Amino acid sequence: MRWFDRARREQQDPPTRRPSRHGRHGRAGRSPLTRPPLPGVGSRYERFDMAVASTADFLRQTWPELRDVRIEVGSLPVGEPDGEVPRWSLDRSRKLIVIHRVAVERLDKAHGEPMHRADEFHSRLLVENAVFRAAAEYLGRDPWDLGADPFH
Repeated sequence: MRWFDRARREQQDPPTRRPSRHGRHGRAGRSPLTRPPLPGVGSRYERFDMAVASTADFLRQTWPELRDVRIEVGSLPVGEPDGEVPRWSLDRSRKLIVIHRVAVERLDKAHGEPMHRADEFHSRLLVENAVFRAAAEYLGRDPWDLGADPFH
């Protein structure tokens, strides 16, 4: 086949289109990670919310003083005048503790608590730590006093 035969053939045949299942770069689209009978993998926000809720449930069962206190998730706190960003906010008059997700997830190194590893386990520990410390501040106790005591 000579070059002019090829050019004449390309003018006669319309270009073929890729099948619709291929993306712009010729690869197939990605399938979901889980199949329909299984629940989807939660987002970072959902995992954070679940960690706060389960820790709050534990604290409410352990400490009767916290049974009427709402523990909620907020995104960004209002900055303090000294420039420090709080991880949680307390409102004793409304019986409310707000855990600020962005401050806990993103600013852990700024507060001197770097994670050993950036995995799901250590991320959950950071969230639980923030909830325990916020509840301890609300109750006026030490955070270590709130945990389950194996000797009693």
